[in-house]
Amino acid sequence: MTYKTDIEIARDAQKRPIQDIGEKLGIPTEALLPYGHDKAKVSQDFIQSLDERENGKLILVTAVNPTPAGEGKTTTTVGLGDGLNRIGKKAAVCIREASLGPNFGMKGGAAGGGYAQIVPMEEMNLHFTGDFHAITSAHNLLAAMIDNHIYWGNALDIDTRRVVWRRVVDMNDRALRQVNVSLGGVSNGFPREDGYDITVASEVMAILCLARDLPDLQERLGRMIVAYRRDKSPVYCRDIKADGAMTVLLKDAMQPNLVQTLENNPAFVHGGPFANIAHGCNSVIATTTALRLADYVVTEAGFGADLGAEKFLNIKCRKAGLAPSCVVLVATVRAMKMNGGVAKDDLGAENVAAVLAGCSNLGRHIENLGQFGVPVVVAINHFVTDTEAEVDAVKGFVSSLGAEAVLSRHWELGSEGSADLAAKVVEVIDRGEADFAPLYPDEMSLADKITSVATRIYRADDVVMSLAVKRQLEAWEAQGYGDLPVCMAKTQYSFTTDPTQRGAPSGFSVPVREVRLSAGAGFVVAICGEIMTMPGLPRQPAAETIRLNAEGQIEGLF
Repeated sequence: MTYKTDIEIARDAQKRPIQDIGEKLGIPTEALLPYGHDKAKVSQDFIQSLDERENGKLILVTAVNPTPAGEGKTTTTVGLGDGLNRIGKKAAVCIREASLGPNFGMKGGAAGGGYAQIVPMEEMNLHFTGDFHAITSAHNLLAAMIDNHIYWGNALDIDTRRVVWRRVVDMNDRALRQVNVSLGGVSNGFPREDGYDITVASEVMAILCLARDLPDLQERLGRMIVAYRRDKSPVYCRDIKADGAMTVLLKDAMQPNLVQTLENNPAFVHGGPFANIAHGCNSVIATTTALRLADYVVTEAGFGADLGAEKFLNIKCRKAGLAPSCVVLVATVRAMKMNGGVAKDDLGAENVAAVLAGCSNLGRHIENLGQFGVPVVVAINHFVTDTEAEVDAVKGFVSSLGAEAVLSRHWELGSEGSADLAAKVVEVIDRGEADFAPLYPDEMSLADKITSVATRIYRADDVVMSLAVKRQLEAWEAQGYGDLPVCMAKTQYSFTTDPTQRGAPSGFSVPVREVRLSAGAGFVVAICGEIMTMPGLPRQPAAETIRLNAEGQIEGLF
């Protein structure tokens, strides 16, 4: 059988005017701020009018650790949303926006796939409504104002060796990881070492995705720590007087974006912190808005459950007062084979033994999610090369752990292929078994929180921290930041910090190289192993094959 490509399917989409999509959720036309005919922002005034409404049911979609075989987490998120609507439920999808860095690097688009996509695909994967550009500008405005303050006398007595606010750009550019700024003479300021992170690693991005409204946004921006004095006392963004102007730049970006699936169901696409560097979830304001407008909201968390789901449950749910009713854990037969030792080129051949060997990765994620008190449904995202015996092997393994697995063919068939998954999720939710609680309490020490995630989720034997890291954590606790959750920055490919270790490794340690305080966002980042906050491009970046064809259409993005 010949299948259309994802981009061909997206181009054939019969999109409806965005006002029609808003009407499905009861959003009046005047509350939509259109960006063309097929996307719009939802106004802050309308969102605030929803405060008294009850929330719908929240469904988190997560996955096993990503492999080159492909898992299809976003595809499953979209397919489940369409499936819920197909069986008569009022449902909406909430996902993150795509970063230009991975799009032009190695990941490609982030709008789903096959017949489970969100459109307009090209715009979503490129500039969309300009949110990331606004975040980049606001972040770098603060950087410019810090250096300007130092240039004009440094009234705050900033120690120029301890400016911790790096610049950002939404592109993978390893050459900018460490740079020197203010070179060229007296008129250019005081030379110092600086560096760039990718925009999705910015604390501004994290804040926008956790803020409830514009006043909350400005308050959080104001309490970001940007530098230290010689006595090591912190200098805040509000001391630089940049928080007001930054909020102005972010005013429109704070409003969630409404688009649609291929089946014309509503989808909110807003925010995009990296999952292996930041907390990896779409915005709180998009999720809470959707929950007040729909009976079921399907959202996702980036990468595998050890990163995305852990942060969604320990950070986003804690900060926003959310409690998911069900977790859908995405797995593929192909990914199980890779975790079982099969090379990518050999994945097409039936190998039940390898599938069962690789299920150890799936099993660990199921057990981990159970620690949060939320029921798990495993979605087996169907590939055309899967055999009945291989699918049955996954189902049998999942059943042996007391969970349920459903084969879903949304990539091939859209909502027709995901209706069974949707029905099972509703059935599980209706049982009322969810009793959500974060992994650790607020009052636990920061070091113990890091250790808790490493030992209970990654299953490490211990955590290796230098004396300097331990003292820094203790200093932040003394300053009143001890009740913050931790945000682990780690490779997405493994439970360990070694990306080559697939399956369910044991007998390893987690090294914490550095810790960073995100006082505005409200978490402490623990950088583990060799993870970078500014990724580099691969040997053959995707950008090499992205171009316009003779018809003016974009090729190679997806």
